Amino acid sequence: MENGRSKGGGAPGTAVVVGAGVGGLATAIGLSRAGWSVRVLEGRTAPERYGTAFGIHPGAQAALDRLGLGDALRARALPYRRARIRRPDGRVLATLPLERVERRAGRPELLVSRPHLVDALLDELGRLGGADVEYGRRLTDPRDLGADLVVGADGINSAVRTAHFGTRSAVRALGTAAWIGIAEFETDVHGETWGEGRFFGMTPVEPGRTNWYAAVPAATTAAGLRDAFEGWHDPVPRVLAETDPATWIRYEMRHLHPALPAFVTAGRIALVGDAVHAMTPNLGQGACTALLDAEALARAVAAHGRSALPAYDAQRRRSAQRVALGSRALHRFVTTRRPALRDALAGLLLR
Repeated sequence: MENGRSKGGGAPGTAVVVGAGVGGLATAIGLSRAGWSVRVLEGRTAPERYGTAFGIHPGAQAALDRLGLGDALRARALPYRRARIRRPDGRVLATLPLERVERRAGRPELLVSRPHLVDALLDELGRLGGADVEYGRRLTDPRDLGADLVVGADGINSAVRTAHFGTRSAVRALGTAAWIGIAEFETDVHGETWGEGRFFGMTPVEPGRTNWYAAVPAATTAAGLRDAFEGWHDPVPRVLAETDPATWIRYEMRHLHPALPAFVTAGRIALVGDAVHAMTPNLGQGACTALLDAEALARAVAAHGRSALPAYDAQRRRSAQRVALGSRALHRFVTTRRPALRDALAGLLLR
C-alpha cells in the first residue's frame, strides 16, 4: 500500500465508512493511506471506549504493522504467554498453546485495553488528516450514501448489511450472556475455567489489573453472577467480590447465521467485522478478524482501485467464516451441560 495514491484502477476515489469501531477506524486509516477521500459516519455521539481487553494474535499484529499502527499497539500491550484450562475445583485440564504460537509466528499474542486500541486508531486517523469521524450520524437509509465505495462496519445489527444484502443472514441468540470487567489486582492464574453450562476467564490487561469475563445462562442476573461461581477455585470468587457490579458490562452472545455468500455486492458495497461475520467470543478473534478485514480491503483498494471488491472477498470470506464457525463450535463444546466428556477431551483438543 502506498500512501497518497492507488496503484491500480485509476485515480483514488471517495469512500464512506459506516461505523467507528475497531474495524471501521482501521478501514478508514487504510483507505486514507491509499489516497482515498474518506468519511466515517458513527451513530454514537462519542468514541466507543467501553469494554475491557482485546487479544491481538500475530496475524492481526502484522495487519496493524501494515496500517502503521504496530508501534502504538506494542507501546500499551502486554504479552500473553501462559494460560491454562481448569475445572471449577482448580484441576488443570489443558495448557493453551501460546508458546507454540509465539515460536511459529516469531511474536507473542498481545493483550491490549480496548480504549487504548480505539484511541490509537483515532490518533492515527487524525494524524493522517484524511477523514473525520462524524458522530451522531444514525442512518435512516444506507442506500442513499453517495460514494465510490461504501463500507459497512456498523456491527452485528448492521444497517448497511440489511439494506444491501437483505435478511438472509440474521442475528441469532445463543441463550448465553457474557459479563466482563476489570479487577483492581493482579493474578498469575490466567486462562479459562469450564463448568457446567458456564465458564470464567482471566487475562492480564495492565499492571495491577486483571481482565475477567464470564459466560452464564442468559437469565442470570447481576445479583446472581457471584452465586453462579461460588465455590470455584481461587481467585474466581475474589475477582467478582472485589469488582464493583456497577462497572460490570453485560451483553447477550449472538452470531450471524447462515453465513453470507459474499462480503461485497453491487460493485461498491463491502462489509467488515461484525457486520459480516459476528461470532461468539470463544476464540478471542472478533477484533482480530475485523482488523484483518480492514487491512485486506485497504490493500485491495490500493492495488486495484475501484475494482478491488472481488479481490477482498476472495481473500477474506472463507478465512473469516471458518473462524466464526470454529468459535461457535467451541462455544457449544465449552458450555455443555455434560462436562465429563468435554473435560476428558480438552487435553487432546488443545495440544
